[in-house]
Amino acid sequence: MGKKIPMWQCVVTILFTIIVLLYCLGILGKVFGNAFSCDYGEVHIALIVSCSFASLVAVANGYKWSFLEAGILSSINRSMQAMLILLTVGSLIGAWISAGVVPAMIYYGLMILKPSIFLMASCILCGIISLSTGSSWTTAGTIGIALIGVGTGLGISIPMTAGAIVSGAYFGDKMSPLSDTTNLAPAMTGVALFDHIEHMLWTVTPSLLISLVIFMILGLQASGKADMAIVDDMQTALLANFKINPALLVPPLMVILIVALKLPALPGLMGGIVLGCIVGSIFQGIPLSDWPEILHYGYSVDHFSHVFQAAADTLNMDPVSVLRMDNGDFATAASSEGFRSAVIGEYNIGALINEKGGMNSMMWTINLIICAMCFGGIMDASGMLGTLAGALLKLAKNTGILVTVTVFSCIFMNIIAGDQYLSLVLPGRMFREAYEDRKLAPKNLSRCLEDSGTLTSNLVPWNTCGATMSTFLGVSQWGAGGYGPYAILCWINPLVSIFYGFTGISMEKMSDEEYEKILERRQKDNTDALQSMDA
Repeated sequence: MGKKIPMWQCVVTILFTIIVLLYCLGILGKVFGNAFSCDYGEVHIALIVSCSFASLVAVANGYKWSFLEAGILSSINRSMQAMLILLTVGSLIGAWISAGVVPAMIYYGLMILKPSIFLMASCILCGIISLSTGSSWTTAGTIGIALIGVGTGLGISIPMTAGAIVSGAYFGDKMSPLSDTTNLAPAMTGVALFDHIEHMLWTVTPSLLISLVIFMILGLQASGKADMAIVDDMQTALLANFKINPALLVPPLMVILIVALKLPALPGLMGGIVLGCIVGSIFQGIPLSDWPEILHYGYSVDHFSHVFQAAADTLNMDPVSVLRMDNGDFATAASSEGFRSAVIGEYNIGALINEKGGMNSMMWTINLIICAMCFGGIMDASGMLGTLAGALLKLAKNTGILVTVTVFSCIFMNIIAGDQYLSLVLPGRMFREAYEDRKLAPKNLSRCLEDSGTLTSNLVPWNTCGATMSTFLGVSQWGAGGYGPYAILCWINPLVSIFYGFTGISMEKMSDEEYEKILERRQKDNTDALQSMDA
């Protein structure tokens, strides 16, 4: 094992990582011009390049590659359960959409929209859909667009509507066992998925209630009359593709029951898949021979109304290609061609469910996790994460300050790296031992990661989440017309988390026996790493 890497080299490594990330995300090009432009727009390769640079720094300080490689493999192994769950969740989403489970949740959710409670209902509806799909992006990019139109008809400002949409979408994303971030955060801290979800109820419940009360007040102040035609058209589109029945709500209720009973995640999710296949065959008539392809590649829309077909013909496109259009491009086309609300409603539903789910749909996220784990493994094994964490932890004189440092570290990563996954991965690795040494249960850390890393990602304009929300909803985050002040849940939740840190509310401690197991695990990890180095 090599020598302790100096702080200045750790800082240089982080600065290099930040620069490469900003370059690959295209941010450097926007700031400094074409000489630094890059259209890649993702972080996978940036992480691998940063991993390579960190490896060179570590080797230069006497670390053997076999030791660093063992660190990488150990890091990937810690995230393996999350990746298995993601593959299972991919199949679950494909099964539930095909079976009509997700469409039924959308259909019945649309029924709760009333003009007097529009903002509150929008937040709840987006929360339901995001909870059922595990995707805030999909929710905002489809139902969110429809709600923007309904809100305009109510006379409610677009930023308010967008704030309610984002709050609901990220609530559902944060609490859904189908969400990749909800799986990633506990994977970083060694917490069972449903223990993590249950512990988040402490912070997200008051945050949501406060948000809903504010949305109710804002909604009651709004005037106007809503045109609910697009909601009716979306329900019509759902009925054209699926046989909607209350019995289709049984699978998601079963998942909720799994959370309540604390059953293992993988068997429970597999049970959800089986139940989804059963109700799909019963209510939608899906033959047994179709399920393998659905579970692998997801659901594809195969039925279109003559109205939507005519609209596609007007654009000289086939209906499936229309569903693949960017939301902004479709909105422009719909406006210029004067499409009826029935076309927009069918597009919103089709874009929401078409080519969604399946194991294959999770490979992008799994690839990102592996790349992040490679970088995190090198930073961890070389001690650079420990050095950086040690510098930050000098500020953490008590639990409240530790939680505060964790929250602001996640926000900092969202701002600097522009990606919510890194805001979970790096602080998760950096602060894990600090929480353990204070005998704080690991689920306290995983909750802090989600309270700040997941929920603030959409508030940063150049973050991948912020840019996506702004594009979908047509509203910037900040300024006179920004949705940031109205994304109430997203900035209240981190404050609640910090409040709990200082007051000790729900900051669960681990037992002496649990702490002893932590120390034994650390010793085993060190022994394994040394054996790999000697080999």
